[in-house]
Amino acid sequence: MDFAMDFPALNEALPETILGLSALFILVFGSFRGDKGMTSISALCGAALIGAAFAAAWSPLGIVFSGSFVSDGVSVFAKVAMYIAAAFVIVLGQGYFDRLNSRRFEFPILVLLATLGMSVMVSAGDLISLYVGLELQSLALYVLAAFRRDDAKSSEAGLKYFVLGALASGLLLYGASLVYGFAGSMNFVEIAKSAETNMNVGLIFGLVFVISGLAFKVSAAPFHMWTPDVYEGAPTPVVAFAAGAPKFAAMVLLARVLETAFIHNIDQWRQVLLVLSVLSFVVGGLGGLMQKDFKRLLAYSSISNMGYALLAVAAGTVVGIQALLMFFVLYMVDTLGLFAAQMSLNRKDGESITRIDQFAGLAKVNMPMAIAITMLALSVLGMPPFGGFWSKYFVFGAAIAGGLWWFAAAGLVASVIAAFYYLRLIKLMWFDAPVVDFGKAPAEAKWIAFTSAAFSFPGVIVFLIFGFGLAANAVIGFGGQ
Repeated sequence: MDFAMDFPALNEALPETILGLSALFILVFGSFRGDKGMTSISALCGAALIGAAFAAAWSPLGIVFSGSFVSDGVSVFAKVAMYIAAAFVIVLGQGYFDRLNSRRFEFPILVLLATLGMSVMVSAGDLISLYVGLELQSLALYVLAAFRRDDAKSSEAGLKYFVLGALASGLLLYGASLVYGFAGSMNFVEIAKSAETNMNVGLIFGLVFVISGLAFKVSAAPFHMWTPDVYEGAPTPVVAFAAGAPKFAAMVLLARVLETAFIHNIDQWRQVLLVLSVLSFVVGGLGGLMQKDFKRLLAYSSISNMGYALLAVAAGTVVGIQALLMFFVLYMVDTLGLFAAQMSLNRKDGESITRIDQFAGLAKVNMPMAIAITMLALSVLGMPPFGGFWSKYFVFGAAIAGGLWWFAAAGLVASVIAAFYYLRLIKLMWFDAPVVDFGKAPAEAKWIAFTSAAFSFPGVIVFLIFGFGLAANAVIGFGGQ
């Protein structure tokens, strides 16, 4: 690999360059300013993310570093969405840690580094860049999950996430070594050439291990065991971040591996994805029915939703990748809004609202927030005309076009089951008497929740008009299709 020859082509990697250099300079600045400078550090990190989003939108497309880094329409679409989501999370975190009197200037920098890892993931062109990006994202998220060191639940969440994440990384690395050993190359395009003519048992085992490692990162069943505990214990802004952007990056990476390196072996990997998809429907749907904690409820909802994303990838078509892009943008908006709404609800004594039964009577006390949560809940469960309906519409359409009728029907049944626990939440807010004294809502959390609700409807109509065309153009040529 001759980096001197590739250096003039760094325009393709301009967003990653901006994020990496910004993280280094801001870290040095933070070491001098300390926690007192968190406001300015958060602003700088947010500016770096917005700058990277513009750079991603305008940077040229191409393949650099001898095929290890791919800048195409899919990666650009995903990067812009992830950068914007990360900027909103930094805003949420600023207010959250201010209210707890536990400012740590490292928080926005860690978000920046995690986003850099995700950016490398969606542009990975070989097994090395795949692993480097994945571990950079994961290591930052492990620290963020345990960020409140004086809180037992946060420390427990970080430890569980780290231990199980290390296991998943081991599975992924072992699978990657098998793929390299039997294919003779790290590059996805070269692996595809080898797999087309000689898809032996070793390659199949390696592929299964790689899928298993990435399935952990997206919390697909049966690799979901970390999700409820991490969601419950980690700081809420961290969970709002981990629930959306990292899973988007891991799912795009999974799609790139399967539809580039193993594009000719769809019959082998489709079976694995469909099993994971159905298990996610079952675990997410039935597990959510028993939850009393709001964040754990969203954890099981996330598991179920990853089943829909896997179904889009399993379709194995350009339409499926387009559905995946549209699905995740709309899903990130809904989850960010729901976590922001939960952060905006506090008791007058300062304690956070965490249990589902504490939402009772919210409409009688805070009508605007009750409306926002209702809109977001209806969107997540897939009620028309909200954003969640359109995300599932695209996924089901891709599955049916790919001949996966029965699995689309299973996803529809899972949506009906999930509707129960969201309708229960709506019923509590609108028809039950208040059980707690609600305090004043933090401004940043309140307005992010309102913005997300507005995007879910009617703002989603504007997104569908422009976003559908962007997603359609993004997937042209993806995976060599």
